[in-house]
Amino acid sequence: MTDLVLVRKADGIGWITLNNAAKRNAITLAMWDAMAAAVTDFMADDAVRLVVMTGAGGKSFAAGADIGEMERMRAEGRAAEYTARATAARAVLDTLEKPLIAMIQGHCIGGGLALALRADLRVASEDSVFGVPASKLGIAYATWSLERLTALVGPGFAKEMLFTGTNYPADIAFARGLLNRVVPAADLEDAVMEFARIIARNAPLSMRAAKITIDQVGGDPALRDPARIAALSQACAESDDLKEGQAAFREKRRPSFKGQ
Repeated sequence: MTDLVLVRKADGIGWITLNNAAKRNAITLAMWDAMAAAVTDFMADDAVRLVVMTGAGGKSFAAGADIGEMERMRAEGRAAEYTARATAARAVLDTLEKPLIAMIQGHCIGGGLALALRADLRVASEDSVFGVPASKLGIAYATWSLERLTALVGPGFAKEMLFTGTNYPADIAFARGLLNRVVPAADLEDAVMEFARIIARNAPLSMRAAKITIDQVGGDPALRDPARIAALSQACAESDDLKEGQAAFREKRRPSFKGQ
């Protein structure tokens, strides 16, 4: 695994940190592969209740793809390989059935924004900026990213972002629905940790059912899987965690959920 992605686990939280600060955390193929490997590991570890991804250095969450690597592979006739590897890694991230929080400080641009859009929740510092410069680079922004962006901010603002390539401050991104919370930079990690602790205490099966169902309801109706949604609901209804939650409510104590 590349040292340009740092992975750790602590207190029920899996952490993924983009560690390419010298390039504003521009994402290389090796970094995509490392993120995919981390997600696979987190999915298999019941002790990990949720995942937080962030960027090192305090100046950038991610400034998009590593353009130098992209251009080099294109010049070598390996453009299809680049696309295939990046697409495969992103697909693995989309298999994560646990809550995913993007902790954003600084630039969140292009492919970096596409990565943040894969999170369930986005918490940003007041000094963060967001944009999609695809039209300034001659790039077609990925369909999935456009679908998610449009679902969050609406078609009008999504088109404005893509047509102009403008970078927007955090307060506008929040007002448009792109962000869940905006906090002072000095408070960002504490705010995310408070958010994460609240989530980590809740029932894993319930959160899994909620995430998958909401994603399916908000996605392509043709891809909706009613049988799977029903099975997720049934798993909650038959779980020990349901009994624990009811007992804790009666006994006026905090529940201790096991994800079973």
